[in-house]
Amino acid sequence: MIVLDDISLRLAGRLLIDHASVAIPENARVGVVGGNGSGKTTLFKALVGELELESGAIRLPNRTRIGRVAQEAPAGPDSLIERVLAADTERAALLKERETTADPMRMGEIEARLIDINAHSAPARAATILAGLGFDESAQSRPCSEFSGGWRMRVALAALLFTEPDLLLLDEPTNYLDLEGTLWLQDYLAHYPRTVILISHDRDLLDSSVDHILHLTGQKLTLYKGGFTSFDRQRRERLLLDQKARKKQEAQRAHMESFVARFRAKATKAKQAQSRLKALARLEPLAAQVSEEAASISIRHPERLLSPPIVVLEKAAVGYVPGKPILRNLDLRIDEDDRIALLGPNGNGKSTFAKLLAGRLSTDSGRMVRADKLEVAYLAQHQLDELRPNDSPAEHVRRLMPDAPEARVRARAAEMGFSGGAADTKVSSLSGGEKARLLLGLATFHGPHLLILDEPTNHLDIEARAALIEALNDFPGAVILISHDRYLLEACAERLWRVSGGTVKPYEGDLDQYRTEVLSKADGDRMTSEGRKEKAATKEESAPEPKRRIATGPLKKRIRELESQVEKLERLISLLDTRLADPALHAKAPLDAARYGQERTTAAAALAKVEEEWLTVSAELEEAGG
Repeated sequence: MIVLDDISLRLAGRLLIDHASVAIPENARVGVVGGNGSGKTTLFKALVGELELESGAIRLPNRTRIGRVAQEAPAGPDSLIERVLAADTERAALLKERETTADPMRMGEIEARLIDINAHSAPARAATILAGLGFDESAQSRPCSEFSGGWRMRVALAALLFTEPDLLLLDEPTNYLDLEGTLWLQDYLAHYPRTVILISHDRDLLDSSVDHILHLTGQKLTLYKGGFTSFDRQRRERLLLDQKARKKQEAQRAHMESFVARFRAKATKAKQAQSRLKALARLEPLAAQVSEEAASISIRHPERLLSPPIVVLEKAAVGYVPGKPILRNLDLRIDEDDRIALLGPNGNGKSTFAKLLAGRLSTDSGRMVRADKLEVAYLAQHQLDELRPNDSPAEHVRRLMPDAPEARVRARAAEMGFSGGAADTKVSSLSGGEKARLLLGLATFHGPHLLILDEPTNHLDIEARAALIEALNDFPGAVILISHDRYLLEACAERLWRVSGGTVKPYEGDLDQYRTEVLSKADGDRMTSEGRKEKAATKEESAPEPKRRIATGPLKKRIRELESQVEKLERLISLLDTRLADPALHAKAPLDAARYGQERTTAAAALAKVEEEWLTVSAELEEAGG
């Protein structure tokens, strides 16, 4: 058990944790959540002893091996597999000593210890982890120096996982992973046999891989049992109970104060009034629990939608070097309201395809037809570096509307979430989430018909991701998504396209089926020839499963579409109810009131019809075993 006993933590003079206590059970898998800047990473530094506590104590079991990803990406001439194997320092030292020792007794001790730590299976385990994180057999033999920083950070993660520490600390481990690597990591962590504490804003990871949530808010720590969805429900219930208790206390206080005011001067009631005053002094106000809500994210809508299709590809090929296409035989169509997620490991061409659609690359052969006046917005995370660090959000906006009055510039900055003094803050002082919000606002400044987002959730916390999902679902144009965040994809994407084998084709399954395929491939990559035979037998026994998933895929997709329609209709009805509740409307604009009433009747009828279909399709899915 890990015990945080009445700890207080301060960083740069700011109190982040104030006399907080919590006990983490042995072998628990804990997700740490809280707003940006609340102190999650600072807590990790205290756990590893890099930062002194202001008060309290952290107690760990004796001889606890703590592991976390190195801050710097590994480099050098050694291969990936060698770098991962070297992370087990005891194994490396024993192998080195075995080569030089001449003492038969010591040689026996070394061999016994190597057997105890499963040293002989280490190369296979290392290869398994590297394969799960996206490195095939040939890549594992290449030098670290040949890979980019993001890929080398995957190697650092692989080295950490290979050492299997007693306490595994992970801070946003999916930031450098694609969807496939994220799915593999989720499965790996869900079966990790020791204690895991991870900081993440990925709801799917927090639901599938942890069994506790540690919430850091208001400088306090609270441990919840279950994944993120369970935590979110418990937290909301607690907020509701706190609000009810506070209202009850406020009513009680008001009653006491009224009694004192009425009878304080009366001799017959003076004693009771004094008693109420003492009770009031003891009645400390309950602290208001503020729900952590992110600033809303706004995506500018196009002035008008274009007639479908907006993009057509016919036998198209694209690449960076003439005559050497990365993708070929592209026969695809994008309509004005499509929601498409691109699947496939990094390196298969997802970003290349996105750049083709965005007009940053041209076709090598075949043709791409774009609708007249098509406006495309393309956002990739590397574009954060294109922001000017010494300029403010208002100055970035002013560059796009140089002739506009200052009031309009400020209004557009506020529309992006930068109102008041925030509009004048230098970009260098903004958080990662604020920079991402600014970049999204600038990219969609002119109201695009097609929005292409490449890993948009990096640097966004859970609340900001929820705001992004809402903005995308309200956006009337087409959306192309590349993301490792499965929750985002399931909430926003209605079609899946798979980028593999040098082309892009529609994927007929759903994300559950895709996850099964990814994990099955990872299992196959790590099996011995004997294991492959066992796997083949198992696969024969379970052959109907993929077919069942394919059959339920369209039903799940239809349910998601219907749920989206229900949300939109409920929002419309709520808006109309608000308008109709205004007495001035009926007096000043009776025709508008009548029109709103008719629109509400139509919307309510449509909602009933959609809900009826949702019930029917849900019943079909249940019968199909989905």
